[in-house]
Amino acid sequence: MINPIDKKIFSFIEEHHVLSLATSVNNFVYTANCFYIFNQDSNEFIFTSSKDTRHGGEMLENNNIAANIVLETKTIGKIQGLQITGIAKELKGEEEKKAKKQYLKKYPYAILKTETMWSINVSFFKLTDNRLGFGKKIIWKKS
Repeated sequence: MINPIDKKIFSFIEEHHVLSLATSVNNFVYTANCFYIFNQDSNEFIFTSSKDTRHGGEMLENNNIAANIVLETKTIGKIQGLQITGIAKELKGEEEKKAKKQYLKKYPYAILKTETMWSINVSFFKLTDNRLGFGKKIIWKKS
């Protein structure tokens, strides 16, 4: 049986456009911010970044990643954030062409520097949403 993802998680993802990506090689961690699109059908984030960046090279060496998306606010009752873990993959061939077309539809200016296309296949979501009650968490794990 497929473990359904709460619609509040999808809504939060759609309201934002930048995720903070965390990579790690040899116990040294690194973060980078990436514009993304999200494919609900495959449960994947799609983004672009060069393999020559630190995070790009680290994803090739260790594809286990973590990420987060956050709403910046100082109002406790409005705090929202999504924590993510998953597997990063360099897209190639038809997957890359399809992803690039979708990505450029949302970010047409990226045509100036669209490099390697990546996906993150999500294995875990934790949404914190204080609008639903202080410290309210919605957790999803890939089964």
